[in-house]
Formats: sequence, structure tokens, C-alpha cells
Amino acid sequence: MIKCQFSEHAYDLKERNIQETWVKLAMEDPERQEMMEDGTVHYLRAIEEYEGRYVHVVVNPDAQPERIVTVVFDRRIRRSP
Repeated sequence: MIKCQFSEHAYDLKERNIQETWVKLAMEDPERQEMMEDGTVHYLRAIEEYEGRYVHVVVNPDAQPERIVTVVFDRRIRRSP
């Protein structure tokens, strides 16, 4: 398990209908992982229980412990039927 801490903004998961287990799944077994120029790491994972929508987790790996900056369902990414 990746050790990390939620930022106050990211921890407001209930408002976005995102379960903490989905965040962990995206980070531990991402379908896509991208390192961005600003130093953040983006993890993306389809959530079957939520109609295959993709959860998008943004992490600051330089913080100690690593910090989850934000978590959203990414509307730009959809699975093909």
C-alpha cells in the first residue's frame, strides 16, 4: 500500500461520490500513470462499480508523506462499449 495523506480538498470525497477504496485501487493498480512537468503524478483507473467511469488521482510525491492533491471522476475519459 502506498503511504500518503489526503489534502483537505482531496478528502472531500463524499461530495464527489468517490470511495476511498477506489482512490487506493487507482494508486496501487492504475490503468495509466503519468508524471507531469509540475512534478505531480496522475493515476487513472476505471471503476466498474461506477459505470466504468475513470477516477483521476493527483499526487504530490515530493511531500512527506506523499500528498493526494485532488481526486475527481475524469469526464474526458470513457471506456468504449
